[in-house]
Amino acid sequence: AVIAGVALFLGIEWLEEPGTTPLELLFELLKIAPVVITSVGVGVLFRVTQRQRDEHLQVIRDLEVARLQGQRWRSESRVLLKGLGEAIDAQFTRWSLTDAEREVALLLLKGLSTKEIAAVRAGSERTVREHARAIYAKAGLTGRAALSAFFLEDLLAPIDGPG
Repeated sequence: AVIAGVALFLGIEWLEEPGTTPLELLFELLKIAPVVITSVGVGVLFRVTQRQRDEHLQVIRDLEVARLQGQRWRSESRVLLKGLGEAIDAQFTRWSLTDAEREVALLLLKGLSTKEIAAVRAGSERTVREHARAIYAKAGLTGRAALSAFFLEDLLAPIDGPG
């Protein structure tokens, strides 16, 4: 676009003054190049801004769809989720988890990191790690993945084997 713009301006200059020397054309080029470059830059900037705006609007639409789907899922699953919550709480009672350990266990199940749990509980990461170790020991589990699997394994649809 820059080359085309410069060529256009120089072509017009040469048509208006056919006897123009190459040196004069070079000076004209130096005079018009900043204008052409700036014009092309503004055009490119406009297109980039438009594309980003379109992408931004698409992300907003996608988020709204995801939010609505999440609301629908929660609404449809409310009774089941309540039962799951009660079942998880009952299992925590069987494991004899303290209130602090229950809270940490729920946050672990929700997928929060040790650092995030410490921030939520206004405590230290070390304390969260100690609670997590106590949870795993009381439950006879090996870690976070095993804790999640304990509650999710039976909820997921079975995978059909070959045959």
